[in-house]
Amino acid sequence: MINYQENLKNRKKELQECQKDKKIDSCMKCEKLFKCEIRKNYVKSVYESMSHGKTGGFEF
Repeated sequence: MINYQENLKNRKKELQECQKDKKIDSCMKCEKLFKCEIRKNYVKSVYESMSHGKTGGFEF
């Protein structure tokens, strides 16, 4: 079974490390904003953690 919260935590850490390496505090400042796999994976993990992998609504 997928642990959505753990996956989100790992993806967030990966994203923050990337921002730190690039010396930026936001992906909006990065030239790879829409093509970045790290950011795409993070956004996907946010949605999955909110919906627990189901399509449709979110659980808050």
